[in-house]
Amino acid sequence: MNVRIDISNVVLKTNRLILRPWTIEDLDDFYEYAKVDGVGQMAGWYPHKNKEETLMILNMFIDEKKTFAIVYGDKVIGSLGIEEYDEKELPEYQNKKGREIGYVLSKEYWGLGLMPEAVKEVIRYCFEELELDFLACGHFTDNNQSKRVQEKCGFHHHKLVKLETRYGIVKETWISILENPISNDKDTTYSICS
Repeated sequence: MNVRIDISNVVLKTNRLILRPWTIEDLDDFYEYAKVDGVGQMAGWYPHKNKEETLMILNMFIDEKKTFAIVYGDKVIGSLGIEEYDEKELPEYQNKKGREIGYVLSKEYWGLGLMPEAVKEVIRYCFEELELDFLACGHFTDNNQSKRVQEKCGFHHHKLVKLETRYGIVKETWISILENPISNDKDTTYSICS
């Protein structure tokens, strides 16, 4: 079952990154990477046409309180959301607490290992602090970058489904699962091997 998420007062840190709630001041950085061809399509959305479109989505991120801004140096370079998973696609998890993560990274920063670093920290937060039982994560079958991130973070393919993108194209999508190895054991620290 999906659990309630509110990251409005949460700041996570890794060796190179800060994951924090979005602010209106992030508009220019967000638009800079969201308008680039090839970035949004990997997650099922078209490049942003203008700042007004980016502002609308930025306000949604702020209001919904479930998406982190990924900050590298002093610049926002991506997003990582703790989304609701499709309970109809995963009925076998109806008695477990879970969510789905989704992420996007500026094309300029691909290949530096930043997204696995961010995802691993969000996994730690979800398992240790939110005490979730599992996380789901999807990737289109032709999105090898996202597949590699998920593999590096311990996710395993669970089910192949057809998903309609925001631009109306149906694509084959792997739903991958990572179960919390400690679930309710409060004395164990969760760690991820790469």
